[in-house]
Amino acid sequence: MDSLTQITLGAAMGEVVLGKKIGNRAMLWGAIGGTLPDFDVLANFFMDDMSALAFHRGITHSFLFAFTTPFLFGWLTYKFYQSGIYKNQYYKTFAFLIWSLLLLGVGLGINFIVYNIGGQLNVSVLIGVLIVSGLIIFALQRKYLAKPLATVDASWKDWTLLYFWAIVTHPILDSFTTFGTQLFYPFSDYRVAFNNISVVDPIYTVPFIICLVIAGFRPKESKTRALWTWAGIGISSLYMLFTVYHKSQVNTIFERTLAGKGLKYERYMTTPTILNNILWQAIAEGDTMYYHGMYSFYDERAIMEPFTELHKNHQLLAGHENDRAIKILDWFSNGYYNVIERDQGGLQLNDLRYGTTTGKFGNEKDYVFRFFLKEENGEMKAEQPSRAEESKGRSFDTFFKRMWGLKDEDYPAPAVQQ
Repeated sequence: MDSLTQITLGAAMGEVVLGKKIGNRAMLWGAIGGTLPDFDVLANFFMDDMSALAFHRGITHSFLFAFTTPFLFGWLTYKFYQSGIYKNQYYKTFAFLIWSLLLLGVGLGINFIVYNIGGQLNVSVLIGVLIVSGLIIFALQRKYLAKPLATVDASWKDWTLLYFWAIVTHPILDSFTTFGTQLFYPFSDYRVAFNNISVVDPIYTVPFIICLVIAGFRPKESKTRALWTWAGIGISSLYMLFTVYHKSQVNTIFERTLAGKGLKYERYMTTPTILNNILWQAIAEGDTMYYHGMYSFYDERAIMEPFTELHKNHQLLAGHENDRAIKILDWFSNGYYNVIERDQGGLQLNDLRYGTTTGKFGNEKDYVFRFFLKEENGEMKAEQPSRAEESKGRSFDTFFKRMWGLKDEDYPAPAVQQ
């Protein structure tokens, strides 16, 4: 899931473990613990594209990491509060500046996501994020920077439990998305992916955040504080179960669509599209073709439309199947990929699990996850397009229009039998 969702879940875990003892600090440290596994993205600065792709959601998202590192993080935090430095005004000023910068960074990240989706800056979102960030910074100044702090009384065991629950829930939540999570690394590189929720889903995250914010304004001993915390956990968990139910319905519809077309396939997968659980896409693998379909729960017919047949074109990689880049991409996409020839020359490998931004496959730039292939010294190399290249000319208008469903007149007429 996205970082904001993981921060929220981590904060909730921190509150459950230590909220009654240390108040909002439990949410703060839980949020830190909840985002620790995603620090593996820093590898992007030191690794090539393929190495970073293989590293992400690896060791830091494994059960091994979750069961071992909380002892270290718990001990460090315990020693930090034992030292008493957290009460020093110079430290508080430094921490206030750091948290203010982090808040602004989260705001920029939210706007970056919106920019990538819409292709332009959304002024309303920008202003809203700035207002919320400003209010939080103002509250930090009043309640943290300008006031003496109470003594923090928590043991090493307490801190270890906080970090454990904040960290272990992170990869478990990620496993419900399509990207997949290497829970059993380094013993296995199998990517656990249940494919029932988008990597960014506001319906999961926003109510959760609202409940935690309300809880944060209640006294730490208050019963209503615990009630609001568990309400956030409960609502998000019920929604997760709802997405599993949605997936079972989509699976049935896709199987029915394939059977109606008389198509044979080896396997298939279904997954929701970005930012929602209403519009789903499905991909089935045949001998030489993939079959892709889309379904919205607002559709008037329970069939996949548009339905597209795609050539695998795996033969274009003949002789390079064992090249490092191709093996990584085959593993990363779980084998759901096709290869096309780019307009500017060279090959492009597309991860079909994510489909396209339009639901159509006529434009090479529409593929959500695509990689440029180039042969160098007899070996096939791969790289991802730059952020600028990814955003250029991309529009999600067709995607959002499709989400609201097809009417009877929108479906193609059945073929006339000769």
